[in-house]
Amino acid sequence: VQLQASGGGLAQAGDSLRLSCAASGRTSSYYNMVWFRQAPGKEREFVAAISWSGNNTLYADSVKGRFTISRDNAKNTLLLQMNSLKPEDTAVYYCAVKGSPGGPLRRSPDEYNYWGQGTLVTVSS
Repeated sequence: VQLQASGGGLAQAGDSLRLSCAASGRTSSYYNMVWFRQAPGKEREFVAAISWSGNNTLYADSVKGRFTISRDNAKNTLLLQMNSLKPEDTAVYYCAVKGSPGGPLRRSPDEYNYWGQGTLVTVSS
């Protein structure tokens, strides 16, 4: 599975951005997918996860109510709608997919086997 994240850029506090992650290769339609982020000098941080069906989602407390994760399995695409952006949302955002179908949504990066290259989001105050 290959993942290509896009949609990052420069935003001001309060703005919105939408990240996309295009999956190719072996289909990821049946696998849980996730967004992580890593700010400079910090560890990779869980942002949001979604089940293969899209019916179940999980969010970090820091983004709950502001970010929405979704997926379009017909297009093999994972999305992250980010609203009310804050300077502390500044980070490189990574999409990832679990390497096996099913299972509960988890926050650990060890759960996910395939990673995209990341897209930079910079939020100014």
